[in-house]
Amino acid sequence: MEMEAGSTSASGGGTQAHSYSPLRSKAFYKFTQQNLPACKPNLTPARVIVIFLLAGVVFIPVGLICLRASESVVEILDRYDIECVPESYRNNKVAYIKDSSISKNCKRLIKIQKHMKAPIYVYYELDNYYQNHRRYIKSRSDKQLLHGLEYKDTSSCRPEEYNNGLSIVPCGLVAWSLFNDSYTFVREAVELRINRRNIAWKSDREHKFGRNVYPFNFQNGSLIGGGNLDPDVPLSEQEDLIVWMRTAALPKFRKLYGVIEEDLQADEIIEVHLVNNYNTYSFGGKKKLVLTTKNWLGGKNDFLGIAYMATGGFCIFMSILFALIHVKNPRPHGDPTYSYGNRKSTTS
Repeated sequence: MEMEAGSTSASGGGTQAHSYSPLRSKAFYKFTQQNLPACKPNLTPARVIVIFLLAGVVFIPVGLICLRASESVVEILDRYDIECVPESYRNNKVAYIKDSSISKNCKRLIKIQKHMKAPIYVYYELDNYYQNHRRYIKSRSDKQLLHGLEYKDTSSCRPEEYNNGLSIVPCGLVAWSLFNDSYTFVREAVELRINRRNIAWKSDREHKFGRNVYPFNFQNGSLIGGGNLDPDVPLSEQEDLIVWMRTAALPKFRKLYGVIEEDLQADEIIEVHLVNNYNTYSFGGKKKLVLTTKNWLGGKNDFLGIAYMATGGFCIFMSILFALIHVKNPRPHGDPTYSYGNRKSTTS
């Protein structure tokens, strides 16, 4: 039996191999020899100078815009962890924070320097607090947060794993160390309402914390850590816990406490009634209360603007440097005397 040109017949199988394609072979050859079409810009000295100059002209205005946007954000910081300790305990702050018989109530006065347009975000800021410590960040059970006691393996939560033979809900050191300072804001003898709903990520509320999981035995053991949780409210609605459980990457971090939905006028005096419960004194930590607004770029952060301006300034400096070098030692484009072979032959 005659075989068609360019095909072979498998012995005993009766199958026919794919026909030979010259176009496919040629494309494969170009790929293996790294000879595919590519953009090969001809970077002459003039083009390099223009590229650096254009980059600088673009980056510097963008940096100025970012800095301007950052300066428009009104931010107030108040460190209260030292001032809220009684004078008699200033030299032994740990004894003060651990003594439950001493009142932890504290009053602070904050003056509004500029008009703050709602929404005004209330954060607490902790410093020298390593939530990224390996042992700390592993002491939790994400499956238990979602399924509760249905999930039995809570060995990752040690040492905060069991209480009276039952798994602690939620277990682990991250939940156990929940921040428990509280803040109340008063303006002209009227308390400002703080909205503490929707302060956590929607994905966390709906997919990482169970709607039928209740903290019925949290902070009931011999080792008491930070804040308590309402045993009648499911974890998916305990948003202060949800915010805390999203651990920070750096030792200095802020976490959202709530939102004030009223404008604050310039030169107003706001009374802050806070409860200084959280123990940061044992490890030399710091606590700050932060009130801030936001704009189209987010919160107050000068880094982006400074980075753009520094990059733009560097590009303009390099363009000037290259231009001076090119003027002093011009090199004709395509001059064969600058090739490696010719330079070697002329020096030999």
